Amino acid sequence: MSGHLQSENYSLRQQLESLLHEARRNEDKMRRFDQLQRQLIGADSLPELIRLLLSEYKLAFGVEFVALALVDHEYEITRILESECDKTDCGGLTLHPSTAPLEALYRGRTGPCLDTFDAAIHQALFDSAPGEIASVALLPLMRHGELIGSLHFGSADPGRYAAGCGTDFLERLTEIIAICLENALSQEQLKMLGMTDALTGVSNRRYFDHRCQIEVSQSRRQRRPLVCMLLDIDKFKRINDTYGHQTGDEALMSTASAIQSQLRAGDTLARFGGEEFVVLLPHTDMHSARQIAERIRCCIAEKELHAQNGEPINLTISIGLSLLPVDSHTAKNQALIERMLAAADKALYRAKHEGRNRVICDDSLPDEEARTTNRMQSITATLKQLPTAGLSMLKALKRTLALSK
Repeated sequence: MSGHLQSENYSLRQQLESLLHEARRNEDKMRRFDQLQRQLIGADSLPELIRLLLSEYKLAFGVEFVALALVDHEYEITRILESECDKTDCGGLTLHPSTAPLEALYRGRTGPCLDTFDAAIHQALFDSAPGEIASVALLPLMRHGELIGSLHFGSADPGRYAAGCGTDFLERLTEIIAICLENALSQEQLKMLGMTDALTGVSNRRYFDHRCQIEVSQSRRQRRPLVCMLLDIDKFKRINDTYGHQTGDEALMSTASAIQSQLRAGDTLARFGGEEFVVLLPHTDMHSARQIAERIRCCIAEKELHAQNGEPINLTISIGLSLLPVDSHTAKNQALIERMLAAADKALYRAKHEGRNRVICDDSLPDEEARTTNRMQSITATLKQLPTAGLSMLKALKRTLALSK
């Protein structure tokens, strides 16, 4: 009898130890979850929130693979992350223009899905080699009944995310993450409103100053060229004085739209003040930048703009180009930015002084081609204002300059 009691007592102690061990594990798990929750709620930007989800969760809970997919209907998230790309590592993030891929993944389910890894379904979700993941947890992120994203966990342990396991913890996690994402995006939208020109819809000077620091840092670190373009509408005051400020506003909006239409996804356009705009062209040499500037100039000159009374308005623009200085490795970013802007402004002044409606490159560059092209552009623009007889003179000058190279 005593032996039976001892055996039963031992079994009870084993069960108690197991329960205490499980309680301590859950307590530690909740402590780490609470810490992560505080970090998520305290994230001061969308990029920081994404970084926490992709890296901190992996470290806190020992998950081998974490991936995040977000729905980006209007490419807002794309623009936000591009503006912060110098600070944020977004490896593991995928952006979808519609909910279709995620809806196909969940097939109407609104709660966490735990399952054995199936390469045909899950391999595309993770940046992993075949065989590295044995079980997965897929967490749909819902707000107001709408799917806004999905968080994916991948584990080498086949039993970690086995079907049928409890999902209370993961359900709570998805609710918190969805709320944090919604709040972070709202904050970013407010921030972007404060960096957008209300009239033209392009970025304002405040955003340009912020973005310029990032582009200059990247250009110096990667040793790639960065071109600054200053653009000024010709005789804008006369348009305002003659046709009224409403027509002047239409000229500004039309100009901003024309400039944007000729730029690439990674370029930055901002209203610099009044009738002046500024563009940053990363990873662009002066020859390519000049071609972009010429396209912009031609696009604006060809636009049809009419005053309120129907009278056509001849809208043109002058453009000055400069390259980020690379002659000083110790200078601070701000000093180089000021030099770049001053050089572009000087080139713009020359474009205005030499007759407007033209592109002028910074002559301080050690680039004979740029100086020759500037002279040719000046001659061409001048002769275009003369009768057609000047065309033969233009051709002769071109041949002379070509032979003198």
